[in-house]
Amino acid sequence: MCMCERVTVEDVERAIDMGFRDVESLKRYLRIGMGPCQGRYCVPIVLGILSRKLGVPVEKLSYVAIRPPLEPVPARLFLRVKKDV
Repeated sequence: MCMCERVTVEDVERAIDMGFRDVESLKRYLRIGMGPCQGRYCVPIVLGILSRKLGVPVEKLSYVAIRPPLEPVPARLFLRVKKDV
């Protein structure tokens, strides 16, 4: 279900049965939406599972909060530079 963090549908359903009843708590517990895709694929699936298990329309469920970095970071810091030896 979440390919980035290797979370299965069964993991999500088990967490909901344990008491995690919203996307934010599931995100913190299972790390869904924290991989490279930032939840583009798994969060809509999780919302569908939550909707089905809780009997609540998807429109009534809240989406995950977007949290930009606390401080902007220059892109050059992410570049790998080869050093001549």
